[in-house]
Amino acid sequence: MDILIIGAGIGGLVAAASLLRRGHRVRVLEQAEHIGEVGAAVQMSANAVKVLYDLGLHDTLEAVSVKPKAFEFRRFDSGELLHRIELGEAHRIKHGAPYYQIHRVDLHARLCELVESLDPDAIILHARVTAIEETGDRVVAVLSDGRRYEAELLIGADGIKSVVRQHVVDQEPPTFTGQVAWRLAVPTERIPPELRTDIVSTIWCGPRNHAVTYYMRSGEVLNFVGCVERPWEEESWTMKRPWEELDQDYAGWHPMVRAVIENVDRDECYRWALNNRKPVMHWSTARVTLLGDAVHPTLPYMAQGAAMAIEDAAVLARALELPVPLAEALQRYTAHRAPRTARVVEESNEMGELYHIDNADDMRQAFKDRNVAHSRNTWLYPYDPLTVEIA
Repeated sequence: MDILIIGAGIGGLVAAASLLRRGHRVRVLEQAEHIGEVGAAVQMSANAVKVLYDLGLHDTLEAVSVKPKAFEFRRFDSGELLHRIELGEAHRIKHGAPYYQIHRVDLHARLCELVESLDPDAIILHARVTAIEETGDRVVAVLSDGRRYEAELLIGADGIKSVVRQHVVDQEPPTFTGQVAWRLAVPTERIPPELRTDIVSTIWCGPRNHAVTYYMRSGEVLNFVGCVERPWEEESWTMKRPWEELDQDYAGWHPMVRAVIENVDRDECYRWALNNRKPVMHWSTARVTLLGDAVHPTLPYMAQGAAMAIEDAAVLARALELPVPLAEALQRYTAHRAPRTARVVEESNEMGELYHIDNADDMRQAFKDRNVAHSRNTWLYPYDPLTVEIA
C-alpha cells in the first residue's frame, strides 16, 4: 500500500521501518526542518527490545546503552531502600531480552539511518500537517504550505498535540496533571565516586516530588528526571528554566541527588509540563489510525511511553498482513492495543501517586499491597509484539 506516517519520532520511525521491510511504500511527514530528536534517555524493557532486535538494532543497543541491575525505590532524604525490582540478567532470562537504558537521541538517530537505508526518500522534512481529508478509497494530508500528500492509509504518530487525533477521536486538548518534569544530563565523571549510585534505575520518592536517576551512553552520562507538583506552564521538551528553581525543588534531598543538581550545566536545565488524556477505545477510521502519544500519552512513572509506541508500530504492521479489508485490520489493531495501553496509562498514573507518598512506612506498605514487581513480570514485560495473537 501507499502509506503516510505523520511524525518522525521513535514510534513513527519504527512503524516506517516495519512497513518498508514488508514492501509498503511509505512517506513520513515531519514538521521539523532538520531530522533529529531532543530529550533525555528512554528505558527499553524486553517487550520493546524484541521489536528493536527484529529491526537489526541489537549491536546499537549493546554499544551505547546501559543494562541496569534493578529498579531501586529510595526515600528522598535518607536514601533508605523502600523497594527493589530486579532487572539485569533476571529480566533477560525471564522475558527473552535485556532491559536497556539508551539516550533518546542515539536511538532516534539509528532508526533514521535504518529508514533511510530502506528508502532514502521516505522522510520528508518541513512538512507540517494541518488537516486530514478522508474519502472512500484515499486519504489526504494537507500541509501548512498547501502541499497535499495522498495515500491509502494514514498513521498519526504526531505526539500528544496530534492533528491526526482530531480527525479520528476528538479535538479536546490534553489535561495538565499538576506536575512538571525536570530533565538533566550530567557527565558521570563530574559526580564524586562516593556519590554515584550503582548501575540501577533509582527512584527517589519524596513529598509531592520524586526524581529518577540512571545511566546512559555506556555509563558516561547520568540522566535525571524530576517530577514535581508546580503550577501550569507551557508543554515543551526544549523549555529551559532557571537553575535556582531546580535547586529549590530539591533542597534537602539526599547527597546523591544533590550531586546531580550541583554538577549540571546551569544553563542546560529543561522543564516541561506533564499532560495526559483519559484512555480511549476508538483509534481508527476506515483509512486513518493512531499510535503512541497521539492516542495514549503516558506519564513517565512506569518508563513505558516509548515502549508502547514501539509495540503499537509492530502490531500495526502485522495487522496489515491479515487477510481482511483494511478497515477491519485497523479495527483489530485497535481492539488489541487499546486495552493494554489503557492499563499502562492508568497504572502509570497510580505510580505517580505512590511515588509522592509522604510517609516511608505507608510507601513500603503500598508497594507490598500493589505487588509492583509481580504485576510487571506477569503482564507487562512478557508481552511479545512480534508473536502475540491479533486475529
